[in-house]
Amino acid sequence: MLYLLSPAKSLDYESPVGALPHTTPRFVDASSRLIEVLRGQSPQEIASLMDLSDKLAALNVARYEAWSPKFTAANSRQALLAFDGDVYDGLSARTLKPADLDWAQSHVAILSGLYGVLRPLDRMQPYRLEMGTALKVGRTSNLYQYWGAQIAQCLNEQLAADKTPVVVNLASQEYFKAVDLTTLQARVIECVFEDWKDGRYKIISFFAKKARGLMARYAITHRVATPKKLEGFNLEGYAFAAGASEPDRLVFRRKMAG
Repeated sequence: MLYLLSPAKSLDYESPVGALPHTTPRFVDASSRLIEVLRGQSPQEIASLMDLSDKLAALNVARYEAWSPKFTAANSRQALLAFDGDVYDGLSARTLKPADLDWAQSHVAILSGLYGVLRPLDRMQPYRLEMGTALKVGRTSNLYQYWGAQIAQCLNEQLAADKTPVVVNLASQEYFKAVDLTTLQARVIECVFEDWKDGRYKIISFFAKKARGLMARYAITHRVATPKKLEGFNLEGYAFAAGASEPDRLVFRRKMAG
């Protein structure tokens, strides 16, 4: 099974990571072409394209300028340790053991607007480029068109050894839309996380994002390799809700104390 995650807008290149193995992203040439296009944009154009403040636009223009096709310890770090949003708070990668990171390398994929697909230990340079960005590159008018079937083909390769390939989607819809389902040769399972509020269960964005990270952590630390074993997920009060679930849509619910 392969677990898909979205990237995060927040990045952490300050916390020490220690001596860990690293790999190189698989689509460096495609990323380089995107960087070329981004370098042709003014800070004002980047701000408008990505709906950013002037300060954030300037930061990212500087990032594009500094980006290099050579990934080193000085300019990059492992993707799983570089992202720092709600999902990655739940995943808490810095507390994973080396054996856990090794397992994650083969079973977790992070979708990315700039890098296409990242493995957890792929070195990543800081960037901001959301998958939904309408960036024109050559004859393509957005990143979905730019990446085309490449992302799904990459996932197929990663799943090639599985007799019954399964993708567990823990990514947002914005990112999962980048996976061409006509190309993907795997069953897709969606995980839904609901919290009790105002007399009913509902998806609360902040909690759901963190829960996706918690599910990824659970899968990594328990080596979850079958859909059935996903049902055992029980971190931070969540439990499998069989009655609300379908074979390819697993629902997990919790009632918060208080």
